Amino acid sequence: MTGQAPGHQLQTTALVHEAYMRLIGSSQVGWKNRAHFFAVSAQLMRRALVDAVRARQAQKRGGGALVVPLGDTDPSVPARPDLLALDEALDALAAFDQRKARVVELRYFGGLTVEETSEVLRVSVATIERDWQMAKLWLSKALRGPA
Repeated sequence: MTGQAPGHQLQTTALVHEAYMRLIGSSQVGWKNRAHFFAVSAQLMRRALVDAVRARQAQKRGGGALVVPLGDTDPSVPARPDLLALDEALDALAAFDQRKARVVELRYFGGLTVEETSEVLRVSVATIERDWQMAKLWLSKALRGPA
Protein backbone atom coordinates (compact mmCIF):
# COMPACT_ATOMS: atom_id res chain seq x y z
CA MET A 1 0.00 0.00 0.00
CA THR A 2 3.03 2.27 0.43
CA GLY A 3 3.35 3.21 -3.24
CA GLN A 4 -0.30 3.98 -3.80
CA ALA A 5 -1.47 7.41 -4.81
CA PRO A 6 -3.15 9.31 -1.96
CA GLY A 7 -6.90 8.85 -1.86
CA HIS A 8 -7.09 5.68 -3.91
CA GLN A 9 -10.05 3.47 -3.24
CA LEU A 10 -8.72 1.05 -0.63
CA GLN A 11 -6.50 2.46 2.14
CA THR A 12 -4.39 0.24 4.38
CA THR A 13 -6.84 0.30 7.28
CA ALA A 14 -9.73 -0.49 4.95
CA LEU A 15 -7.76 -3.37 3.44
CA VAL A 16 -7.02 -4.89 6.84
CA HIS A 17 -10.66 -4.38 7.85
CA GLU A 18 -11.91 -6.03 4.66
CA ALA A 19 -9.54 -8.98 5.14
CA TYR A 20 -10.67 -9.31 8.77
CA MET A 21 -14.34 -9.25 7.78
CA ARG A 22 -13.72 -11.95 5.18
CA LEU A 23 -11.80 -13.96 7.75
CA ILE A 24 -14.56 -13.92 10.35
CA GLY A 25 -17.25 -14.23 7.67
CA SER A 26 -15.92 -17.55 6.48
CA SER A 27 -16.67 -20.84 8.16
CA GLN A 28 -14.77 -21.48 11.36
CA VAL A 29 -11.17 -22.04 10.41
CA GLY A 30 -9.23 -24.49 12.52
CA TRP A 31 -5.93 -22.66 12.73
CA LYS A 32 -3.08 -25.12 12.56
CA ASN A 33 -0.38 -22.61 13.45
CA ARG A 34 0.89 -19.08 12.93
CA ALA A 35 1.99 -19.90 9.37
CA HIS A 36 -1.53 -20.98 8.46
CA PHE A 37 -2.94 -17.70 9.78
CA PHE A 38 -0.44 -15.57 7.82
CA ALA A 39 -1.00 -17.56 4.63
CA VAL A 40 -4.77 -17.18 4.80
CA SER A 41 -4.50 -13.49 5.73
CA ALA A 42 -2.19 -12.72 2.80
CA GLN A 43 -4.54 -14.50 0.40
CA LEU A 44 -7.53 -12.58 1.76
CA MET A 45 -5.72 -9.25 1.35
CA ARG A 46 -4.78 -10.16 -2.22
CA ARG A 47 -8.39 -11.05 -3.01
CA ALA A 48 -9.68 -7.85 -1.37
CA LEU A 49 -7.33 -5.72 -3.49
CA VAL A 50 -8.23 -7.55 -6.70
CA ASP A 51 -11.96 -7.36 -5.90
CA ALA A 52 -11.65 -3.61 -5.26
CA VAL A 53 -10.02 -3.10 -8.66
CA ARG A 54 -12.64 -5.21 -10.40
CA ALA A 55 -15.43 -3.29 -8.68
CA ARG A 56 -13.85 0.02 -9.61
CA GLN A 57 -13.44 -1.03 -13.23
CA ALA A 58 -17.01 -2.29 -13.32
CA GLN A 59 -18.23 1.18 -12.45
CA LYS A 60 -18.79 3.22 -15.57
CA ARG A 61 -16.93 6.24 -14.27
CA GLY A 62 -13.97 5.87 -16.56
CA GLY A 63 -11.58 5.13 -13.71
CA GLY A 64 -8.54 3.18 -14.82
CA ALA A 65 -7.12 0.22 -13.04
CA LEU A 66 -5.64 0.57 -9.59
CA VAL A 67 -1.91 -0.04 -9.81
CA VAL A 68 0.43 -1.45 -7.21
CA PRO A 69 4.24 -1.17 -7.11
CA LEU A 70 6.02 -4.47 -7.66
CA GLY A 71 9.45 -3.34 -6.62
CA ASP A 72 12.78 -2.49 -8.07
CA THR A 73 13.24 -5.45 -10.42
CA ASP A 74 13.59 -3.97 -13.87
CA PRO A 75 13.47 -0.36 -15.04
CA SER A 76 11.72 -1.41 -18.27
CA VAL A 77 8.67 -2.51 -16.27
CA PRO A 78 6.30 0.18 -15.06
CA ALA A 79 6.88 0.86 -11.36
CA ARG A 80 3.16 0.40 -10.66
CA PRO A 81 1.73 -2.50 -12.69
CA ASP A 82 -1.97 -3.14 -13.09
CA LEU A 83 -3.13 -5.16 -10.08
CA LEU A 84 -5.31 -7.43 -12.22
CA ALA A 85 -2.35 -8.20 -14.49
CA LEU A 86 -0.24 -8.87 -11.40
CA ASP A 87 -2.93 -11.21 -10.04
CA GLU A 88 -3.03 -13.16 -13.32
CA ALA A 89 0.76 -13.30 -13.46
CA LEU A 90 0.87 -14.52 -9.86
CA ASP A 91 -1.63 -17.28 -10.69
CA ALA A 92 0.60 -18.30 -13.62
CA LEU A 93 3.63 -18.30 -11.33
CA ALA A 94 1.74 -20.52 -8.86
CA ALA A 95 1.13 -23.04 -11.65
CA PHE A 96 4.88 -23.01 -12.34
CA ASP A 97 6.18 -22.84 -8.75
CA GLN A 98 3.74 -22.75 -5.84
CA ARG A 99 6.33 -21.83 -3.19
CA LYS A 100 7.57 -18.78 -5.09
CA ALA A 101 3.97 -17.61 -5.50
CA ARG A 102 3.43 -18.07 -1.76
CA VAL A 103 6.56 -16.01 -1.05
CA VAL A 104 5.16 -13.18 -3.18
CA GLU A 105 1.78 -13.39 -1.47
CA LEU A 106 3.27 -13.31 2.00
CA ARG A 107 5.84 -10.58 1.28
CA TYR A 108 3.90 -8.40 -1.14
CA PHE A 109 0.30 -8.75 0.00
CA GLY A 110 0.92 -9.86 3.58
CA GLY A 111 3.77 -7.43 4.24
CA LEU A 112 5.98 -10.02 5.92
CA THR A 113 9.75 -9.64 6.08
CA VAL A 114 12.13 -12.21 4.62
CA GLU A 115 12.68 -13.65 8.09
CA GLU A 116 8.95 -13.87 8.85
CA THR A 117 8.29 -15.48 5.47
CA SER A 118 11.07 -17.97 6.19
CA GLU A 119 9.42 -18.86 9.48
CA VAL A 120 5.96 -19.19 7.96
CA LEU A 121 7.07 -21.38 5.05
CA ARG A 122 9.61 -23.27 7.17
CA VAL A 123 12.50 -22.83 4.77
CA SER A 124 15.79 -20.98 5.16
CA VAL A 125 16.16 -17.21 4.84
CA ALA A 126 18.51 -17.78 1.90
CA THR A 127 15.85 -19.85 0.13
CA ILE A 128 13.27 -17.10 0.65
CA GLU A 129 15.70 -14.48 -0.68
CA ARG A 130 16.37 -16.60 -3.79
CA ASP A 131 12.67 -17.32 -4.29
CA TRP A 132 11.80 -13.62 -3.84
CA GLN A 133 14.39 -12.52 -6.42
CA MET A 134 13.38 -15.22 -8.90
CA ALA A 135 9.67 -14.51 -8.44
CA LYS A 136 10.18 -10.76 -8.97
CA LEU A 137 12.10 -11.42 -12.17
CA TRP A 138 9.53 -13.96 -13.38
CA LEU A 139 6.65 -11.58 -12.64
CA SER A 140 8.51 -8.68 -14.21
CA LYS A 141 8.87 -10.63 -17.44
CA ALA A 142 5.25 -11.79 -17.32
CA LEU A 143 4.01 -8.22 -16.79
CA ARG A 144 6.09 -6.90 -19.70
CA GLY A 145 4.31 -9.34 -21.97
CA PRO A 146 5.60 -10.78 -25.22
CA ALA A 147 8.46 -8.81 -26.72
